[in-house]
Amino acid sequence: MMEEYGYVLDFMPYGKPDDVRREPVSYIIGERFFTLLEAVVKPNEKVNGGERVYLGREQSLRNKIDRIKDRVDYNALTGSAKAELPNVLALIIRSREKDFVDFINKCGPITLRQHQLELIPGIGKKHLTEILAEREKAKFESLDDITKRIPHMPHPINIIVERIILELKGGERYFLFTRPPQLEGEREHRPSRPSRYR
Repeated sequence: MMEEYGYVLDFMPYGKPDDVRREPVSYIIGERFFTLLEAVVKPNEKVNGGERVYLGREQSLRNKIDRIKDRVDYNALTGSAKAELPNVLALIIRSREKDFVDFINKCGPITLRQHQLELIPGIGKKHLTEILAEREKAKFESLDDITKRIPHMPHPINIIVERIILELKGGERYFLFTRPPQLEGEREHRPSRPSRYR
């Protein structure tokens, strides 16, 4: 369950100002579990915002990332990383479109009064009713298909990005798409409890 690939949010070729050991570091978000990571970039290598990089254990494939330094929370990100985050999340969602369409097609209630879909910004009772009615007629085939069949709802990519950022910021009770916040003292990017739809 470790992240195999991630996307670069920011690159600091001379490291962070408060680091004792100055080495090139990058903030990265994992492609599968949206884990926020601080990684050390190999000497003489450079990474760009939005670039997809290999993070797995196979050293021969790690052509740019030397090692994962730590898992970080949203507040540890630089301003540049936070600014890049929505664009990178949209890119990941589009690349994993089937996963998110499957979520919309299969997710269910959390309690008797609340549905998982209602945790996504922009989906209230009206849109929830429309989505459930439409998926009963036929499963959604794509994110654009959702937009066509639920015409007054914001585009799914935009509102899923909003939800993921809310989860990354912390304070949410439920986690639809991301790993729960790290425990005190947790290091690296060890596996955690999967979300409700995986």
